[in-house]
Amino acid sequence: MAAEPGSPAVPAAPAPPAWATMGQEEFRLAARAVLAELTGGQAAEQWERDRALPHSVWRVLGENQLLGLGYPEHLGGSGASLTHSMTFLTELGRTGFGGFRTAVAVHSYMANHYLGQHGSPWLQQQYLVPALAGLKVAALAITEPDAGSDLAALSTRATPDGESFLVSGVKSMVVNGSVADYYVLACRTSDGASVGIRSKPAGISLLVVDAGLPGVTAVPQHTLGWRSAGAATVTFDGVRVDGRQVIGRAGAGFYQLLYGLQYERLAAAAMAVGGTEYCLQVLGDQLRRRSAHGRQLAEFQAVRHRVAALATEAAAARELVAHAARCFESASLPVTECSMAKVYATELASRAADACLQLHGSAGYLEDAIAARLLRDTRAATIAAGPTEVMYDLIASSVLDAG
Repeated sequence: MAAEPGSPAVPAAPAPPAWATMGQEEFRLAARAVLAELTGGQAAEQWERDRALPHSVWRVLGENQLLGLGYPEHLGGSGASLTHSMTFLTELGRTGFGGFRTAVAVHSYMANHYLGQHGSPWLQQQYLVPALAGLKVAALAITEPDAGSDLAALSTRATPDGESFLVSGVKSMVVNGSVADYYVLACRTSDGASVGIRSKPAGISLLVVDAGLPGVTAVPQHTLGWRSAGAATVTFDGVRVDGRQVIGRAGAGFYQLLYGLQYERLAAAAMAVGGTEYCLQVLGDQLRRRSAHGRQLAEFQAVRHRVAALATEAAAARELVAHAARCFESASLPVTECSMAKVYATELASRAADACLQLHGSAGYLEDAIAARLLRDTRAATIAAGPTEVMYDLIASSVLDAG
C-alpha cells in the first residue's frame, strides 16, 4: 500500500536541466547524442531479443531528464516547450527501433500524461516524480481483447468497496506491461448510457494500479514488431485499489482520454516522421552501396523517382506534424489535425519501410535485416492510438458533419 499523504515518496527532484533554454537545433543534436549512445553497439538489438527495456535504460533517460521534457520543474521535469517534445519524439523515431521509441513515448507522453494533467499532488509525488527520474516505469492499460478504439465497450470494472475499489478485467497489448511498476488503467466505475460511434461513454475512470498488488498478473505477448516494447496481457482479478488512486475524479475518464488520445496521436505522428527519415537514410546507404548491371542502384531512374516521392512526402509530413502541434496548443478539442498528422505520417512510414525492404532485395527479407525490422515496426503505428480507419472517420466527421 502506498504511503500516507504528506510522507516523502522519493528524494527531492534534481535541478532542472538546460533543455528548456536550448534552441531547437542544439537540443536536437544533444538529444540525438544521448539516444545514439544509449542504443549503440548491440544494446538495442539485445532489447529486441529480450522483448523489453532493462531498468538501466530508464535510469539513463531519467538522469538526462529526457523523460520529463513537458513537465513542470517542481515535479522533476524541465518545463520545456511542446516543440522540444516534438523534436525529441522525432529523434526517438530516428533511432530505428520501434519498440524502444514506443516504450519511452507510452511512459512519458501517454501514461504519465494523465498524472501530470489530472493527478492529485499525492499521486504525482508517489508515481510521477520517480517516473520522470527513471526510477519507476509506467504503462497505459486501455485496450482489451474485445475493445480497442470503442471506449463504450470497455468491460474492465472497478467496483466501489468502502474506501477502495475491487478491479477485475483483462487488458491486452499493454506496452511496458511486462516491466511496469504501475498501470494507468481505464475502467468502468459505474454504468452509463452510450449510444452510437460518436457517443460519450459515461462511467469511465482512470486509476493508478501498482503492478505488485495481489491479483495483478502480466504475461508477455510476442508481437510481430515493437519487440522491445514489453507488451503484455495484464489480468486484474479482484485487485483492491485504494480510492486515492483515482486520477482526477471518478467518471471523468472519457474526457481525460479525449484530450490524452489527441496527444498520443500527435506523439505517434512525430515518431513516424523520424522513422521515415531514418528509413530513407538506410535506403540511401543501400542504393549507393549496391550495384546492378554495372551501375549503382541509386542511378536507376525508377528507383530515384520512388525515393524522391517518399522524400517529398516526408517533408510534407514534418510540416503537417508541426502544424498539428500548434493547433493542439491553441485550439479547443477535438483537434482534427492530430488525426490527420497521425494517419498521414504513420501510413507514410509504412510505405517507406515497404520500399526500403523491396529495394534491399532478398537481403531485406531476412528476419534480422534492418529493413525487415522497419517494416514490422511501422505497421504497428498505423493501428495503435486509433487505426487508420478510425482516423479517417474522425476527419470525415469534422469535414462533413460539422453543419
